[in-house]
Amino acid sequence: MNIKKELETKAGIANGIFLNDIEVDPFTIKAIMINEVVPSDPLQDFYGIPDADYLKTTIPLLQGAGAEVDSIQDILQMGIYITNAVKIPKTEYAIDKSSIESSLPYLEAELSLFPNIKVIMLMGDVAKKAFNMITKKSTKKNVIPAVSTYKLRSSEIYYGDIRVMPSYIMTGGNILIEKSKVTMATEDIATMLEIIK
Repeated sequence: MNIKKELETKAGIANGIFLNDIEVDPFTIKAIMINEVVPSDPLQDFYGIPDADYLKTTIPLLQGAGAEVDSIQDILQMGIYITNAVKIPKTEYAIDKSSIESSLPYLEAELSLFPNIKVIMLMGDVAKKAFNMITKKSTKKNVIPAVSTYKLRSSEIYYGDIRVMPSYIMTGGNILIEKSKVTMATEDIATMLEIIK
């Protein structure tokens, strides 16, 4: 299944929306990691060039959690699909709510493509916000409570049968500065790997 074609069929073709133009067998995917926002250069995204910026921080996090991965293909073969909550590159430091809202139909359609999901990891506050906006339609409340991520990490949160794990952003230069967040994100990923074994 081509993710981009499938999403455009479900949610429509839109200018400025960056979708993952890759082939994936949806039945093999057991975990989805939702990053915050697409990069301004699609080649630097998870499915771009082999040494893309987004992979320079993501692969070490997965390796630190015990995954034997060296490429995005290795990650997919483990049953892990990575995407971005916001499908429009940001133009300012903060991501505005309208960018999240215009990307939601695509993210919601994307999440529905995978029938065997056991874990959804929300890598950063924007991912948490987007996921809550989607799930609120059916649950009428936030699945992820509005408290700091470090306070949520020890609690088990479920959306139906899917374990939802709020964690920390996994891309960008800042992640390398905040060692405690790298440690916590790595621990969270290790938990996810245990669940999908």
